[in-house]
Amino acid sequence: MDLQALKDFVEKAGEDLVRKANLDALPEKFYDAFILSGVRIDSIEPGRVLCSMTVPPRLVNTFNSMHGGATMSLVDILGSAAILSTGSKSTGVSLDISVSYLTSAYAGEEIQIDSKVLRAGNSIAVVSVELRKKHGGEIIAQGRHSKYLVVSSRL
Repeated sequence: MDLQALKDFVEKAGEDLVRKANLDALPEKFYDAFILSGVRIDSIEPGRVLCSMTVPPRLVNTFNSMHGGATMSLVDILGSAAILSTGSKSTGVSLDISVSYLTSAYAGEEIQIDSKVLRAGNSIAVVSVELRKKHGGEIIAQGRHSKYLVVSSRL
């Protein structure tokens, strides 16, 4: 791909869709709702949140499999939910986040997302988030997210 074609690809991606919608008019927190719509909490306890969902067409890529960015967002958002389940007053800010992609989940496929707090201290929390196929249990992705829990000033 020549450089101009690459530039056009990046700058004009989804141009037809954008013309039909006013992206600046979308409400705040739209992204979380876009990712989480359809997620069901199956079990919740301190330090663990187990969810399931059917992969919706809006979260798939050109191969009809769940987009890696959607997977990363689920690790981020549902990992933060697990932190909140410990009684933390804040989900904090990301220090690092990583995901290992092991297989694909496709539109219409039922998946489970298991978020577990590995450590929740006064200033740092670490979570592990695993996505599995609901039928058969095959691991789709494993994520780890470390967060700095913002400490309020004592002044």
